[in-house]
Amino acid sequence: MHRSLAAVLLICLAAAASSSAEDLKWVPIMPSRPLLPEPGSPDAAKHWVVLVAGSNTWSNYRHQADVCHAYQIVKKHGVPENQIITMMYDDIAHNVENPTKGIVINKPGGSDVYGGVKIDYKGKKVTPENFLNVLQGKGSGKVLKSGPDDIVFINFVDHGAPGLIAFPHGVLKAKPLIDALQYMHQNKMYRKLVFYLEACESGSMFEKLLPPGISIYATTAANPDESSYACYYDKKRETYLGDVYSVNWMEDTDANDINQESLDLQFAVVKSKTNTSHVMKYGDTSLGSDKVGEFQGSLAGVRAVQSETSPNSDAVSQRDVKLTVLQKRLASAKTEQDRVILSFLIRELETKNAKIAQVFDDIVRKSLTDPRLARYLRMIRFRLNNFDCHHSVVDEINERCFNLGQTEEALRHVYKVVNLCESRVPTDRIVAAVREICGDNFRL
Repeated sequence: MHRSLAAVLLICLAAAASSSAEDLKWVPIMPSRPLLPEPGSPDAAKHWVVLVAGSNTWSNYRHQADVCHAYQIVKKHGVPENQIITMMYDDIAHNVENPTKGIVINKPGGSDVYGGVKIDYKGKKVTPENFLNVLQGKGSGKVLKSGPDDIVFINFVDHGAPGLIAFPHGVLKAKPLIDALQYMHQNKMYRKLVFYLEACESGSMFEKLLPPGISIYATTAANPDESSYACYYDKKRETYLGDVYSVNWMEDTDANDINQESLDLQFAVVKSKTNTSHVMKYGDTSLGSDKVGEFQGSLAGVRAVQSETSPNSDAVSQRDVKLTVLQKRLASAKTEQDRVILSFLIRELETKNAKIAQVFDDIVRKSLTDPRLARYLRMIRFRLNNFDCHHSVVDEINERCFNLGQTEEALRHVYKVVNLCESRVPTDRIVAAVREICGDNFRL
């Protein structure tokens, strides 16, 4: 652009030199189109951010707290609010169990991270379908309107299982997510994209699925086989305030100049500090030398804030949060009546969890003819490759047995479905077993 303007000026000067003064007429030169930055230049890029907390209820406080903190980070670092898309149930800040109404914190003694957060999808609109529409720029709500020069940062926080991440009502399976990301690439909806994913077995959403050549750099809280971890138990609120991986990347961003820190350096820091699970990296790792600020906001001069707390000190598996909270409440109960009630709630939860485990064990048993193989497949873990089988069986369980998005304990046992699929048990046989175990009279 600048070279073409210089050529026009040289032509004008040459014409002036060959003409007499009285022949000259000054005519304003109007460009044929607006003077825009060259495509591909830093000035042409817009930052777009998608933030999703996929859970609800007070026991999952930490997920919405993580997303609120992430919102404050990208806003503080200069990402315009109209380019931040936020999806969260919004049942925490004003929850009856919140002792500080309208305030959400992400660490003990922390400042409010809820104030000023603009939520675009809340309540029943927090769905896998709306999330995929946001990514693909479809639908009537606020969606990505990014183009080929733009930078996209996605942060998802919730429960997960092999090959899926949860929403309040339903689950998003791995292949539809990858299909949406590939659609974005094919339709030139970004130049570079970073995806930070907090969930149990979150590595299974990308491993062997996310191709390296589409300019997507993804990190996950856990590998495909393990839980991610909650942290920062708060006695006043009687819940966990954050998740280890999420807190680590956000506190690292808060404490450093992210216009100087690379993605690979932040990954290394988070991996080192997250000693509760294996933080993983997928996709186009050549983006690792790019600066974090390119994705989380590049405003200069943001004041660094150091954290003096450690999320690892009281970390607990996401799947054990409900039981651990009840046990902590029992340990601090001041009256005999409270102790009796809490003891009952613990036994009730343990009984429910045992029933959920039995449902999955029965599905394995019904799908096989050899009881020894059934026992074996309940004990080991195969890596997920047969996504078609997995997705079909997960849909059947979600429809007939329990809402996986609301039943964290069930997610603990999805690996048994993976084992069946990877053992080449026919999909229709597993589906038939699900229908028999979770028949019309099924009650959890």
